[in-house]
Amino acid sequence: MISEEYLTHLKQAREIFFEKNELPTELVEKPILDSWVRSRSFHLIPDYVQPEVLSAEQLQGRIQNNQTLYDIATSFMEYLYQSVAGSGFAIIFADKDGYILKMIGDEDVIEIATTKDIPLIEGTSRSESIIGTNSIGTPLYTKEPIQLFAHEHFIELSSNWTCSGAPILGSNGDVLGVICISGAWNKVHAHTLGMATAASEAISRQYSLALANDSLTTMRDHLQTSLDSLHTGTFLLDELDRITFVNNTTVNTLHFSTEELVGQHYTRFFPYLDLSTFEKSTYDIETTLQSKHENIKCYVSIKFISHSRYNHSKETVLISFRRAEYIQQLVNKVIGSDARYVFDNIIGSSPQIQQAKKLAKLVAKSSTNVLITGESGTGKELFAQSIHNHSPFSKGPFIALNCGALPKELIESELFGYDPGSFTGAKKDGRAGKFELANNGTIFLDEIGDMPYEVQVKLLRVLQEKTVTRIGGKKTLPLNVRIITATNVDLEAAIQNHTFRSDLYYRLNVFSLHIPPLSKRGSDVFDLVDYFLEKYQNPDYDPIVHIDEDVKDLFLHYPWPGNIRELENVIERVCILATNGRLSLNTLPMNMIQYHNSNAIAQSPEENPPSLEVVSDQSAAAPSVMTAEKQLILEHLTCSSGNIKKAAESLEISRRTLYRKLEKYQIDLDKLRFSGRS
Repeated sequence: MISEEYLTHLKQAREIFFEKNELPTELVEKPILDSWVRSRSFHLIPDYVQPEVLSAEQLQGRIQNNQTLYDIATSFMEYLYQSVAGSGFAIIFADKDGYILKMIGDEDVIEIATTKDIPLIEGTSRSESIIGTNSIGTPLYTKEPIQLFAHEHFIELSSNWTCSGAPILGSNGDVLGVICISGAWNKVHAHTLGMATAASEAISRQYSLALANDSLTTMRDHLQTSLDSLHTGTFLLDELDRITFVNNTTVNTLHFSTEELVGQHYTRFFPYLDLSTFEKSTYDIETTLQSKHENIKCYVSIKFISHSRYNHSKETVLISFRRAEYIQQLVNKVIGSDARYVFDNIIGSSPQIQQAKKLAKLVAKSSTNVLITGESGTGKELFAQSIHNHSPFSKGPFIALNCGALPKELIESELFGYDPGSFTGAKKDGRAGKFELANNGTIFLDEIGDMPYEVQVKLLRVLQEKTVTRIGGKKTLPLNVRIITATNVDLEAAIQNHTFRSDLYYRLNVFSLHIPPLSKRGSDVFDLVDYFLEKYQNPDYDPIVHIDEDVKDLFLHYPWPGNIRELENVIERVCILATNGRLSLNTLPMNMIQYHNSNAIAQSPEENPPSLEVVSDQSAAAPSVMTAEKQLILEHLTCSSGNIKKAAESLEISRRTLYRKLEKYQIDLDKLRFSGRS
């Protein structure tokens, strides 16, 4: 109970402070006097106040902005009120800006508070800048609890109240709000401040826990979202190897609901997986996963998760899996098996190329096997990729294999794959073949005419049975593959020579598509020149915008034995040499200049010969082209001292193709080697 003497001292202190403008330091405690000073700096008048009250919408908005704290504070206020009900007190919660958001109390107290000149109601501001020293605004500033009795309030109209206020602090020390217990001035008691302080601390702790829980919930939701976005299925097992968590990929793959999966033992879905055989985390194990409707071949990774030092239970296990098809698609992307080109990438407006594109677009819509013929460098793979991208197989992989670039011993394993231990040097985990990787997509077999005769038998079996079996394996894999082949060899002649099987030929040649050589495409050469000029233009030079007439005439009549590849190489060279924006004759390769001058290709044997990119192998080719090809082969063989391997590499053709051309042109290799030694 406050004594009459203290009331007298308070009145004296106010007279000294407000009338004499002096500081009554011996009559008023320092926190109160400091607040009086601050209040006066706001130009407040002790016997007058202009209250600030929020609208209903504004009040509701502030409650929503503080919803978590509001809910916690309200719960504690209701509990606290059970202790003070009927004693003439009201319990108040205000936000960090001093606005009262909630008020609970006896009806008579609430009625008095509402009718006062300074209404103590929800929505009013109790900031020091509005009503000076008070048990809401002052703790917001000082971050310390305070009890104000009667005339200790700055505004005289508040002198009939005793208020005890304690700030609610966040974990970082920021003020979140205030809890205040207010009653008539003569009901002051020290325990009231203790109750307010205890309530504010309890609210602060509960709020921190709520934030931590929200943070954990958010982290869990983020983790769930992250795991659900993965293409990898996920199982989390408890110490008894029962499933406690799965992601969406698992649910969608197995066609079981989350409720059907959680609580089950992992062996229900992995019947051939025994975790007890693994002593440490393991990756990419091939096994079988049982879904509701089928058995799924997959690769699993196992991660053992150790608990903290405070948790002595058995470690838990994370099992992640990917379908075998997904792994194969990933491999296809890594090895660059995606088809990049479409029909719009095929440049040219000549009737010959337009007809080829028209036929290719028609056959693309089906699953028919396609045999593409044409000279090397005409763009056969460009057509193959375009057919794939416009076909029902476009969402699957595009796997390309050059049958003439691999040794006879390797091509079979490349095509069909092999199981572990199939032969000496085989990888211990085995290897999928190109057909297996191409499943649900397209396989493109280039230079099919160079495929070894004995491998042709196995390829024919794959085409007939639509299955593939790895070398050394027993399990057959069903295939859904579009087959496109290409060759610059006359396969009908190869059949007569017993180097190509007729039954395989008719399996592959369901739909034939011939790509015309560049020399037969007329002005298409200039469309391609423009394209390659833009591709290879040196940014440090003036752009090439002019082509000399003699160069145009040469481009139209030159036989282009290397076709589009040769033209591309020529333009890349030109873009290095032409610095004045002009494509002139002297920027072209020597063999083209000599052809222009003498209508025949000749080159000094001392110089390194140009690359041969597999010129036309057809007997109807122009004599000048055949002469040029034979001359280039002789020059490369001379430079390599008759070494077939080196000559084939410099000519950019396979050794089988080079041997075939030696026979075609009746080149005596032994004689060439002998003359080289002399």
